[in-house]
Amino acid sequence: MAEERKAFLLRIDPELWSELEAWAAEELRSVNGQVEYVLRQAIQKRKKAAAAAEDPARPGAK
Repeated sequence: MAEERKAFLLRIDPELWSELEAWAAEELRSVNGQVEYVLRQAIQKRKKAAAAAEDPARPGAK
């Protein structure tokens, strides 16, 4: 069975869209794939920061 995907409308500044298109092309992704990649990276970074804040003994924690 194929992975279920959620579709949604995104309004975006044309200049930002152009930048995303160029970046996606450089990395051989679609714009949709690039946006997903960037969002996944941001979520991973946020989770790591939250985990570090919760565990003061962990390197890099505040």
